[in-house]
Amino acid sequence: MNPHGACPGGLLWNNVMNPMRGMKFLSLLVLCVFGVSSVRAAEYDLVIYGGTSAGVAAAVQAKRLGKTVVVIEPTMRLGGLSSGGLGQTDIGNKAAIGGIAREFYQAIRKHYDADEAWKWQERKTHKDDGQSRTAAGEETMWTFEPHVALNIFNTWVKANDIEVVYGERLNRESGVAMTKSIPWSIIAIKMESGKTFRGKMFIDATYEGDLMASAKVSYTVGREANAQYGETLNGVQTAHARSHQLYRGIDPYVKKGDPSSGLLPHIDPNGPGEEGGADKRVQAYCFRMCLTDHPDNRIPFHKPEGYNELWYELLFRNYEAGERVAPWINSPMPNRKTDTNNKMGFSTDFIGQNYDYPEASYAEREKIVAQHRLYQQGLVWTLANHPRIPENVRKEVSRWGVTKDEFAEGNGWQEQLYIREARRMVSDYVMTQHNCQGREEAKDAVGLAAYTMDSHNQQRYVDANGHVRNEGDVQVGGFSPYPISYQSIVPSAKQCANLLVPVCLSATHIAYGSIRMEPVFMVLGQSAATAAAQAIDEKTAVQKIDYAKLHERLAADKQVLVWTGPKKTSSGPSGIDPKSLRGVVVDDEQAVFSGFGMSGHTTSPFVALGYRHDGNEGKGGQTARFPVKVPADGKYEVRVGYSQNGNRATNVPVKITHAGGFAEVKVNQRKVAPIDKLFQPLGTYEFKAGKEYSVEISNKDTDGHVIVDAVQLMPVK
Repeated sequence: MNPHGACPGGLLWNNVMNPMRGMKFLSLLVLCVFGVSSVRAAEYDLVIYGGTSAGVAAAVQAKRLGKTVVVIEPTMRLGGLSSGGLGQTDIGNKAAIGGIAREFYQAIRKHYDADEAWKWQERKTHKDDGQSRTAAGEETMWTFEPHVALNIFNTWVKANDIEVVYGERLNRESGVAMTKSIPWSIIAIKMESGKTFRGKMFIDATYEGDLMASAKVSYTVGREANAQYGETLNGVQTAHARSHQLYRGIDPYVKKGDPSSGLLPHIDPNGPGEEGGADKRVQAYCFRMCLTDHPDNRIPFHKPEGYNELWYELLFRNYEAGERVAPWINSPMPNRKTDTNNKMGFSTDFIGQNYDYPEASYAEREKIVAQHRLYQQGLVWTLANHPRIPENVRKEVSRWGVTKDEFAEGNGWQEQLYIREARRMVSDYVMTQHNCQGREEAKDAVGLAAYTMDSHNQQRYVDANGHVRNEGDVQVGGFSPYPISYQSIVPSAKQCANLLVPVCLSATHIAYGSIRMEPVFMVLGQSAATAAAQAIDEKTAVQKIDYAKLHERLAADKQVLVWTGPKKTSSGPSGIDPKSLRGVVVDDEQAVFSGFGMSGHTTSPFVALGYRHDGNEGKGGQTARFPVKVPADGKYEVRVGYSQNGNRATNVPVKITHAGGFAEVKVNQRKVAPIDKLFQPLGTYEFKAGKEYSVEISNKDTDGHVIVDAVQLMPVK
């Protein structure tokens, strides 16, 4: 059904009243829209599709604001990943989390303060040594068992009298009824069962963005090219695949050395693509396994029906090439349980097997999820039992198993797959790498993000040497918490006036890798519900609400909207304002990069927000080109800026293009630069006004970290 077409039975869409004008719909109208066989539509202030942590937080906030609300959850379990195995909270800086999200982690703390919470171990023996440590005396706790999260969400639902409808999936083909007149608005949504829900406002809190897509809101899938938003960490990233990488020299063919035997499973024959270029690949998914080594609660790993040993040939060859330990992160949870995640070159991530998932039908998604479960069950059985796995690894892995008291309906295996990204909305404001690293700042914050820009691998491919490699792993941090724009959680004003999207928000692939954390989704869910309630009260579109009023309410509800702690990438005492420098100054903000995606600010002095560096990796594959224009013809001394340190390279290649051709110079960045301890002169050259020249820095054959900060041209009389 065309959502902008005519209503069956002759009623035209342009006669449908727009809820933003404060007019009431009749259930009869919704019946007309969806056909006479539809059941009578239930009516709410706010309809939330998706009972993820964001959806639950949104519902709680809506009820606190006195609005009627329903949560429609396609599965039979609330909480998404927060109750689905991801008990090791990823956030980066816990002080960035406020509001209902912080209440959740306070409830976790309260639960484990009770002696009866410790069934399988004594409290004193639990070591919370994961990434998000809980400090002594802290009011919150950041690691937890899946069922504890589920119980908290269910308690909230009961305490706030929230209506939850389970097991209902949106009819993605014709299940969104919208007005025709601009601004378009959703009237009602219909499930596959025919159940219909009418609302003044709607929130898509799914990981997939199904409601958003069905409402014809603009979105994207995959990676943008770096050039699209001036980023350096987006697109194909062969140079950045480091910590989750296979050993070098592994043969990719079924029969070693014989291309005619075909590639081993799950190697992309079309990879890797153009470095920094766009593609439709999606970062890998996995299950966040909840394991235990307690004999009374452990279900041993089993060899699954449909097991295919060839799927694990790369695993065997990776061990033969030098791998020595179990390939997982086994973060400890209370009661001798774990949140087990991907680590190293061949692990729980089913690389390259999820590209179709975001747009797939429900049936196709179920098959993809089943294949991921088969792969992961086969992986852990292989690690625990196969003779080609080193004995120390078999011994370590075999003492673990899935738990009897978690996900009992799946015999210890959860339904919720870790959908690290699917669709992402494209709105009037797109969060990018520049937001993460502090070069751009949203002025209409609805929450803060704080995690490293984290992309898991997207493909396996055969490199120029004929060996198999992983591609797509990017992990770049070192920045302060940063604001997420309100505009990034609402569609473009011309597309839908009463929808908010706090999970599949408007962000590039690499920025989404930083934002996509469960505490942040809860924060954004609460903010989305607050904005929806305000739009109802103001009888206006979500894009037109008074942001100052929204900000005031969010702050009153203890949302953290402004980071007041140390700013790692701000122009502090050691950040030199480019405008205060003489001559022509081009900061790294204006440079064009291939690589150099890591930001730094720890070693002074530097220009503006900080500097870029190569991480002492990917030698020969990273360049930074500074475009240069001079105001008048003449000779100029060319200088490059860097902060000295003993770990820097002594032989940094710099190519200067000038009116007479080009020059190549090597810079020793272990020596203090003579001009203000920042700029190193590289010689005097002729330049013409009105023409663009360049200064290009690379890391080819360098013997240490390469720093890229600024270029200065000083006129020579």
